[in-house]
Amino acid sequence: MAACGAPCSGRRFGRGPPRNFFAVLSWLPIAVWALLQGRFFATGSGESLLQHFGVNVRCLVAIPLLILGEATLHSATRGYIPQFIGSGLVDDAVRPRFEAAVRTARRWRDSWLPWLLVSGATIAWTVVDRPAGQSDELSWALGPNGALGFGGVWFAYVVRPLFVALLLGWLWRIVLLAGLFAHLGRVGLSLVPSHPDHVGGLGFLKRLPGALGPVTLGLSAMFASHWAHAIVYHSQALASLKVPAAVFAVVWSLLILAPLATFMPVLRAAKHAALPLYAALVAEQGRLVRRRWIDRTTKAETPLLEPEGVGPIADAAQMFDVVRSMRLLPIGKSSFVEIAVPIVAPMLVVVALQIPIRSLVLDLVKALM
Repeated sequence: MAACGAPCSGRRFGRGPPRNFFAVLSWLPIAVWALLQGRFFATGSGESLLQHFGVNVRCLVAIPLLILGEATLHSATRGYIPQFIGSGLVDDAVRPRFEAAVRTARRWRDSWLPWLLVSGATIAWTVVDRPAGQSDELSWALGPNGALGFGGVWFAYVVRPLFVALLLGWLWRIVLLAGLFAHLGRVGLSLVPSHPDHVGGLGFLKRLPGALGPVTLGLSAMFASHWAHAIVYHSQALASLKVPAAVFAVVWSLLILAPLATFMPVLRAAKHAALPLYAALVAEQGRLVRRRWIDRTTKAETPLLEPEGVGPIADAAQMFDVVRSMRLLPIGKSSFVEIAVPIVAPMLVVVALQIPIRSLVLDLVKALM
């Protein structure tokens, strides 16, 4: 459909500089400066760059993954618009409204205003939140006089703003996608309450959390690397990190699910409207069969009352069960896995620093055998 085109996953920069370029831009100047100053490897005086896992992971892992996520989200969402139409969710009556909603989202996607606001917010944050020289994150970049060297300045005024701009850009993409889905939910979709995907035919949207997997992994890896540094070099207890880890997992999971949650009102309305109708169908079929085959008070005047007509009655009962179990959020078990795995995987590395996971697993296996 030419009017719709690709869905609005946000402005895609996949045709711009490769991800390695941003990794080099952010990390290489810091690494070269640290090498020249003798602060790259561990020394007897002060902490080295390699000891600050968070700095290296932010440059070499988080930033490239935030950029990679643009391509994965674009690839996933570009199939959503045709799927809405091809699955029959959008019929000819609502198609004009559907196309208008997509065009509105595309205009916002291509607008310069949100990205101007992102740039302004990044600059303001950089000016207000100036890193202190005594900050542990920049202890590797302090010169002999206690002032930040070039590596610290580069990290503070190039790497951090770049990361913040990418993160704010992702928040905008999530808001944009939520706005599009909310608009689509109001155009009058032809949902099928008895659809086997248990979400009225919107099951194809369960791929969205997986499309955000690179971003989730990048953010989790960044947090985990900071916590790993605190545990290894500052003797921080693992238990003290439970709350921030839980807050990150919950908040980010809710952000990922926010666009899908915009379909909850229309799914709830479809379920509540369908339940009494399907219940009435099952009841009517049951009464007809009882009169004909149990009470024998009627004669067969319809194929439904013939022996071969009993099968559709069971099918109707199955459809009612599907409607009754209809979910109000278009996700599946795989969606939770795609959210949890990228969050938990880096955290397990941190846990392994204080808890011997291999020994723990072996002990559990032995206990079970």
